[in-house]
Amino acid sequence: MNTIQINPIGYIERKSIEENDKDRSLISKIIINESLIKALDGINDFSHIYIIFWMDKIKDTSYLHHPGKTIDSKPVGIFATRAPIHPNPIGLTLVELIKHEANVLWVRGLDAHDGTPVLDIKPYPDWEHGKCILVDDFRVPNWLKKI
Repeated sequence: MNTIQINPIGYIERKSIEENDKDRSLISKIIINESLIKALDGINDFSHIYIIFWMDKIKDTSYLHHPGKTIDSKPVGIFATRAPIHPNPIGLTLVELIKHEANVLWVRGLDAHDGTPVLDIKPYPDWEHGKCILVDDFRVPNWLKKI
């Protein structure tokens, strides 16, 4: 395999490090490198965006996970979960874009720690040939329905 080099485009700023990063009602700031300000042109036209980030504070390397966090639950492979303990700790969260000014985005619903490096931003929804790609006929495993 080849080595991949990724350079952060910015970082996440939260009000305090004590904030619960799982509280999806909280607003976070994404500070983008000033050299990329023009790359944000048109972002205000979207209500939601994907934030792709590097979970640099994750240290666990166990690739089996107990959904629901109970030891009596049947473990599943980490690729079958959204737990942060993947071989490459890349985070992906769909957030609501609240405001954009210069190189700063205010978003609601970002589940990342203060100081987390941001790798990329993608608009939601996806589209191809002028048509939005929305999935509404998805399925989930039974253990997820029980959580």
